Amino acid sequence: MSSRFAAVDLGASNGRVMVGRVGPGILDLTEVHRFANEPVRVAGTLHWDILALARGVLDGLRAAGPVTSVGVDSWAVDYGLLDASGALLGNPVHYRDARTDGVAERLATRLGPERLYATTGLQQLPFNTLYQLAAAAGTPQLDVARWLLLIPDLVVYWLTGEVGAEVTNASTTQLYDVRRRTWATELMADAGIRPELFPPLREAGSRVAPVLPTLGLPGAPDVVAVGSHDTASAVVGVPASGQSFAYISCGTWSLVGVELDAPVLTEASRQANFTNESGVDGSIRYLRNVMGLWLLQESVRAWGGADLPDLLRRAAAEPAFRSVVDPDDPAFLPPGDMPAR
Repeated sequence: MSSRFAAVDLGASNGRVMVGRVGPGILDLTEVHRFANEPVRVAGTLHWDILALARGVLDGLRAAGPVTSVGVDSWAVDYGLLDASGALLGNPVHYRDARTDGVAERLATRLGPERLYATTGLQQLPFNTLYQLAAAAGTPQLDVARWLLLIPDLVVYWLTGEVGAEVTNASTTQLYDVRRRTWATELMADAGIRPELFPPLREAGSRVAPVLPTLGLPGAPDVVAVGSHDTASAVVGVPASGQSFAYISCGTWSLVGVELDAPVLTEASRQANFTNESGVDGSIRYLRNVMGLWLLQESVRAWGGADLPDLLRRAAAEPAFRSVVDPDDPAFLPPGDMPAR
């Protein structure tokens, strides 16, 4: 006997729906649908095309056929705002948008970098949710919003009608108390952010609700909270036990780190800019975010969609180390003409 499960995995460049068949001696993974994730710049602001992603998710779940349950993961920090009726208040803003330029420095001066790290344990990155919300302060959407849902939680809401925040992604916001494993409400209030925007936390592995019957998905499967930050799901899948291993999760970003039982909140850790993100089963993903395949992705886009296998083959034939580039230079963070930079 075997069971079938659907996994929705949303990345910065594409999304996919996988079906896993699990049973005694059986673990089969099949990609049933893949779709592009193409951000859109409107009136000077870079947005995620969240409705196109929602369509891709539903198309994939229909292609999956009957499954026991569905899980959803995505990238971190970005969010959608819902009004009191549950309607989405505009497309989510992309974390690479320029609206957060300079915000982190101003807020760190106001709140204190030591306090921020002691509470949240997070690496100082300019696009953390804390800084996005500070940049959005006073905007009509934020002023009237009832709920803030991170991207995977927003998809889960559309599938089930239930609001909530899965812990592994909540821990990336810089608004989560990594020791108490709760929302950092005092920090929110001092930053001018309404704590009531944030829904109840849920743990990975908890059942959310069945898929809404109005969606017409086969079998009306349950939606189950997974490690909704894609790195959390990647790390829990590492075939290792104990603490004598490290991991590199390579995508648009590369995440390099270890798995611990408790956060490391020392001043040396803060100065080294390491992050403490919650993992599955109460673990801590102690890691650094470093630039991954983003430079390659943006270069291919600038070149009009070059054939990637041919490009890599030709690059491998070139003499090595003619130039040395720091991929983490801030110049490479926003979209644009990456080859020129």
